Amino acid sequence: MYPTALTQLARGNPFSAPLFALQKVEEPQQNLSRQNTRKLAAAATSDEGDSCEFGSQKYLVLCGFGGILSCGTTHTAVVPLDLVKCRMQVNPDKYKSIGNGFSVTVKEDGVRGLAKGWAPTFIGYSMQGLCKFGFYEVFKIFYSDLLGEENTYLWRTSLYLAASASAEFFADIALAPMEAVKVRIQTQPGYANTLRQCVPKMFAEEGLWAFYKGVVPLWMRQIPYTMMKFACFERTVETLYKYVVPKPRSECSKSEQLVVTFVAGYIAGVFCAIVSHPADSVVSVLNKEKGSTAVQVLKKLGPKGVWKGLVARIIMIGTLTALQWFIYDSVKVYFRLPRPPPPEMPESLKKKLGLTD
Repeated sequence: MYPTALTQLARGNPFSAPLFALQKVEEPQQNLSRQNTRKLAAAATSDEGDSCEFGSQKYLVLCGFGGILSCGTTHTAVVPLDLVKCRMQVNPDKYKSIGNGFSVTVKEDGVRGLAKGWAPTFIGYSMQGLCKFGFYEVFKIFYSDLLGEENTYLWRTSLYLAASASAEFFADIALAPMEAVKVRIQTQPGYANTLRQCVPKMFAEEGLWAFYKGVVPLWMRQIPYTMMKFACFERTVETLYKYVVPKPRSECSKSEQLVVTFVAGYIAGVFCAIVSHPADSVVSVLNKEKGSTAVQVLKKLGPKGVWKGLVARIIMIGTLTALQWFIYDSVKVYFRLPRPPPPEMPESLKKKLGLTD
């Protein structure tokens, strides 16, 4: 049998709450009635309206689907800004600012030119979103199982960082081919205008390596970005409900909760952009130039060059991250997935610390 209290804990998907794995144990029958009345504040019990239990196959599949929607749609929506940002990174003499970048691009390629690279962006970041959000949930369960209930609460920030880094490792492998195609289309005018033109041309010139030579710089850019994205978001949500929102989360409507999600996402996005921007500059130049290595590009750009386009990226990533968390949380609301409140210290830990009688 599974202890009722642990079952309750496992059903909650905390934005900031710890996770707990089920362990099959033998317990005296008389203890069950006591467990039924015992509530651990670290996670909420599953609402009657939830469509599935936390950690179930359906739950993880729908989380992956939420990742596809949140990443694929948002990155595609900001392709024009991303295009200008990439061109500022690889050709700062020609594209001197965001406004100038848009003006030059429209003058040379027309308004349609701002949409260059939309197809590889949509495909690549949809696959990345699937792995990023789906595996994040998987690794949170795995690492929580290793830590146990009390350590999961105490080390929850480290858990968020480890789970997000692990998920992003695989997400970048899925993203790398389409990211290489996107950057080539956007930063080399005349090379190719569409996905169908660019892929066979890159493969004929450089082979399969053309699509994966940027995976290490991607890890350098995306893993710190994702660690900040998830850990900062989780702790910001926790802080907002504790110090800013004037009423408990349980009294907030779904719409009010989604507003908190959006605000926390934007705050996390600003930090994400700053942390990952130098590596993003390297990726943009690396995918443009044949035969270059990450170290060579880094030396070429120098300390100042790696920060070119930062303002554009802060605007883009801040908005992206906020919208991604908003869409992801909305998917959970729509499919009635478990969404418990931010974590509180488990009762067992409170007793150990002498915080309760």
